[in-house]
Amino acid sequence: MNAVLGLMLAAVLAVPKGEVSKHTFTNSTVFPGTTRDYWLYVPAQYDPVKPACVHVNQDGIQFNAPAVFDQLIAAKEMPVTIGIFVTPGVVKALSTNALDRFNRSYEYDSVNDNYARFLLGELLPHIVEKHKLNLSTNANDRSIAGSSSGAICAFTVAWERPDAFRRVFSAVGTYVGLRGGDRYPTLIRKTEPKPLRIFLQDGSNDLNIYGGDWWMANQMMERALTFAGYEVNHVWGDGGHNGKHATEVFADAMRWLWKDWPAPIKAGQTKNAMLNDILIPGEDWQRVDKYPFFDYVEHCAVNANGEVFFSGSRKIYRMSLDDQVTVFRDNIGYPHGLAFGPDGQLYIVAPHTNQVIACTADGRMTVVADNFKGESIVVRHDGSIYSTEGDPKADWVSFVSSISPAAKRWAKMRYAKGITLSPDQSLLYVNDYHSHWVESFQIQPDGSLENRQHYYYLHVTDYNLSCADGMCVDSYGRLYVATALGVQVCDQAGRVNVIIPTPEKRCRHLCIGGENFDTLFVFCGYKIFKRKLKVKGVLPFQPPVKPAKPRL
Repeated sequence: MNAVLGLMLAAVLAVPKGEVSKHTFTNSTVFPGTTRDYWLYVPAQYDPVKPACVHVNQDGIQFNAPAVFDQLIAAKEMPVTIGIFVTPGVVKALSTNALDRFNRSYEYDSVNDNYARFLLGELLPHIVEKHKLNLSTNANDRSIAGSSSGAICAFTVAWERPDAFRRVFSAVGTYVGLRGGDRYPTLIRKTEPKPLRIFLQDGSNDLNIYGGDWWMANQMMERALTFAGYEVNHVWGDGGHNGKHATEVFADAMRWLWKDWPAPIKAGQTKNAMLNDILIPGEDWQRVDKYPFFDYVEHCAVNANGEVFFSGSRKIYRMSLDDQVTVFRDNIGYPHGLAFGPDGQLYIVAPHTNQVIACTADGRMTVVADNFKGESIVVRHDGSIYSTEGDPKADWVSFVSSISPAAKRWAKMRYAKGITLSPDQSLLYVNDYHSHWVESFQIQPDGSLENRQHYYYLHVTDYNLSCADGMCVDSYGRLYVATALGVQVCDQAGRVNVIIPTPEKRCRHLCIGGENFDTLFVFCGYKIFKRKLKVKGVLPFQPPVKPAKPRL
């Protein structure tokens, strides 16, 4: 027995030990005024010539990580990995009579990209520059971990930036109602799967307090991730809100997270029926605009041929079916809303002149309405026009108006932006940029609007804004809304079933066009992307289409 123990001890002593050093970072602009410590673990096998994998942990060194990494790297059960163990920021008080401001919950529990921006834009570049370390920038070479609030922070970083981190270790994660973490199980089920691998740990005696039930929340996360097709593993126990069990399983968790490296982690297959009905497997976003002269895109519209028109500063562009872009109309001020009518003309909201203009295919223009400060616009098959209209005398007040023969205001809203019609053209949809609502109005035989309801319920950002803008519908009656979270797709009953992230996070405008009217175009600031769908879009100016009755 003593001989065996001696051999085991010799084996442990033979494992090369990495170097651990402590440092301080004070130059954050994402979290201004903060000071924080961080530790660097550099394995003995590190070769500065080769980019090393990266592991980030919140709350400093946990789970006996340096010793575990020594063992796993030596056994080739994980790659050569540099560990970065960082504490939350503290804003130091200006006198001994005041308390420091502790940033832990603000930084860790918030469900936004602030902490990801801090890591990727500030701390990691600082470490590379100051310590001259060769860190891999490949998301497949990066893992991130934490305990409690540090765990939800780790998940949020990977969720927000799967292009930067793809392996997550979560111990007693705080997926509860502190700063919105309880939203995650729902968002995971609705969102197109991301290429992430997640290991969860928790115990049945975890916290059950004012913010929620940690034990149940972690199980909800595991079930949501499984439903959505993620590569997820978990270890449940009977422990409480501490690191004991997580430390015991950490080595096995890291082996699993890094298994088969460097093979890339891929997105899985969701069980979300609407996602599978809409998206084509293997079909991803493609960048469309290959030209440097594009302006910031304001609005878009599709003509009867499936060609996409969009507006920028002082111009309206035309995109052919083969994605060739030309200037359709120049020197037109600052055009906003665009919509084709049944007469083939392009109707343009021109706020610089307070007009609505109709433009023929050869560029001849006529004024349809004067003294109208419009935003978005839609035209029905009978030629009737509806628009959202800003009030120049009031901040954040908009109106839904009809134009024909003269503008008439039908409804007052806080900040009306996008506008479109149901496929059967019996309902008018108008979204509110500053809330989570899309309003539904019933169009009466005389064109008036009645029976208004806060009908569609969108998911909002951490700042309580949906940033809803452009909208369109498909032949099944689904509503597609451009939002800060990507494209949110609602069923006819007003519920978001699907969230499709866009390559640039904020999607401002969208339309379904192309030769077969089965291509979704999204406009993200100065960039345009497209993606082929299984479904076809419906154009508001064409004859109404009655979709099938929804499942209620």
